[in-house]
Amino acid sequence: MRPAERAVRAVNGLTARWAATADGGDTVFSAAGVWPLLALLGAAADERAAPGLEDAVGMPRGEAAFAARELTAALADVRGLRSATGLWAAEGLALRPEWVAELPPDTLGRLTGDPVADTAALDAWASARTGGLIGAMPPVCAEGTELVLAAAQAVRTRWLQGFREVRLSPASGPWAGRSLAGLARTTSLLAGLGVAATDAGPVSVLRVLGDTGIDVHLLLGGEDMAPGAVLEGGIGVLSGRRTAVPADRLPIGAAGPGVSVGTVPATRRDPQLHARVSPFMLRSDHDLLEQEALAGLADALGGGGHFPGIGSRATAPAAAAQSVMAVFDADGFETASVSAVGTRAGGAPRAARHVVRRVEAVFDRPFGFLTVHRTSSLVLSAGWVSSPVPSA
Repeated sequence: MRPAERAVRAVNGLTARWAATADGGDTVFSAAGVWPLLALLGAAADERAAPGLEDAVGMPRGEAAFAARELTAALADVRGLRSATGLWAAEGLALRPEWVAELPPDTLGRLTGDPVADTAALDAWASARTGGLIGAMPPVCAEGTELVLAAAQAVRTRWLQGFREVRLSPASGPWAGRSLAGLARTTSLLAGLGVAATDAGPVSVLRVLGDTGIDVHLLLGGEDMAPGAVLEGGIGVLSGRRTAVPADRLPIGAAGPGVSVGTVPATRRDPQLHARVSPFMLRSDHDLLEQEALAGLADALGGGGHFPGIGSRATAPAAAAQSVMAVFDADGFETASVSAVGTRAGGAPRAARHVVRRVEAVFDRPFGFLTVHRTSSLVLSAGWVSSPVPSA
């Protein structure tokens, strides 16, 4: 298996563990933005810090840094995706050449020791690398910071087939009785929808294709399913651990969460997949040391571990954070994240001539989503939508 393929599995595994902790509130996160940092730190860790980081990364530290470099290089060729890694070290901190050699090219900068000036420079880097979607570096730089390691990514894609704006009026569920903004479209490609069986119940998966090879998978489970179980179901379909029955093979009637199948008279022979979904705009800030899925990072720090492989002085991370956003609208999708670790010491109707299959998918209650690189199945970001947008 190529290193990049191993990295995809490791990143998606970290995404699944992080998703399992979702508590039902609005959130968006990017394990793909954190994983390269963990891999690079693991390569420099001492014996106390290394085991926890290996658990978080999902592979031996001797292999992880190379896999991270391979993955970063592969993502650089993905249309619509920006990704970058940055390292800033204090002037007096001599870095070990063998560790710097593991970094992607052109990542090294220097800290001046002035927290105001350094923060301004880091904010400018974050904004530039995400096209302005994230305007500031997560708060990891303070007086005495000796090293900052950061990763940024930004995705912009337009739908191959756009949506039209409509109004949603849910009759049941947490959003019942509210007038909400909605998006709708009808397509003949039934393969865009499937229903997967999971241990916690069925999950409906609607794939919305982007024009850059990056898609968004919308995930709807039963009303009593935990958000983490719904997200895990979507990741399971990606990995092949779960099989989604495509819409053209679903039974007539209620066929899955939010999914119904029937027949309608039509002027053309093509089947119909009619989707109505809720748009969303999310922003989250995460203290990575508080994330259960990244317990290995907290264990590495709490256990007194250091990272002698980085430089000449003993250094230990003192802060780790991520800022991330996502916007889903009628025309396309945007998501971006910056993760950082800081160290310190219509027309006229025609007569219907055919009867065709019509599948309807309605996402009018809380749901999850995955941002997926179509070719590799790498999950770039994931999240949960619990607060709908009111109708204008």
